[in-house]
Amino acid sequence: MHIQHFARRAWIATVLALATAAGNVHADPTRFHGMEVEVVGTGRPVLMIPGLNSGAGTWADTCRELRPEVQCHIVQLPGFAGTPRVDEAAFLVPMRDRLLAYIADRRLNRPDVVGHSLGGVLALQMAIERPQAVGRLVIVDSLPFMAAIRDPSMTADKARPMATQMAAGMRAADDASYRTQAQAALASMTRDAARTAQLKDWSVASDRESTTQAMFDLMTTDLRADLARVQSPTLVLGAWSAFKPYGATLDSTRAIFQSQFAALPGVRIEMSAEGYHFLMWDDPQWLATHVRGFLLDAK
Repeated sequence: MHIQHFARRAWIATVLALATAAGNVHADPTRFHGMEVEVVGTGRPVLMIPGLNSGAGTWADTCRELRPEVQCHIVQLPGFAGTPRVDEAAFLVPMRDRLLAYIADRRLNRPDVVGHSLGGVLALQMAIERPQAVGRLVIVDSLPFMAAIRDPSMTADKARPMATQMAAGMRAADDASYRTQAQAALASMTRDAARTAQLKDWSVASDRESTTQAMFDLMTTDLRADLARVQSPTLVLGAWSAFKPYGATLDSTRAIFQSQFAALPGVRIEMSAEGYHFLMWDDPQWLATHVRGFLLDAK
């Protein structure tokens, strides 16, 4: 399993239009410190964070599956999916702080947090920075340190030159080359051809600088040791099937997840049999059953 394929997968997780979730209570998205948050429902609060370049619509179907027990707070991160960027020197830490500020501002009592890809990294960062602010975590196809997928001995310092070179290439590419690169691995995002077509339509909607900085941060952020500070029960849902052509197996990919999450006490790791990166689209009932059982049935 080559790191470039995983890096490309995280980089090009692109957007769907913000879907219209069914329900009796469905507020228009509100802006909060550059983010947009749509609140759907009246149940227990669950913060739902999409991934790199992704739209909030990533979570629309899952939100419907969890209703009516759950009140979804569906986040649209700035700079992605056509939303305005924010002027920050970094991406992940400022977004972590905005999400924690949103919880405090809305007086949410330890909301559960569900995050996909980059959103999963943000969920982990929130639980590390302020363990008492969040409830249970669901991490969907995301790892604490992306750069260590191939080499567990990788460190953030050793990854920095590679990340710097990657960012320089992303910034220097002309529009056509950038668009071609961004769409190159869309086939490994989802099994659904219609979703892939939508991803291609929306892949250029995100701000390039926001994407570049976020990708740099992902490649140089190592949360593995810090996971020991997480106090939230955590469910990790992983994908592997898209990487069969590169020699991946269920067992080899599960071992990567287990190694990276080793410092998190009591973590539960489940692997989808066939889903690609967007498990909420490719294996929706499997994902919804696991999320519902973990967030609701265990209460």
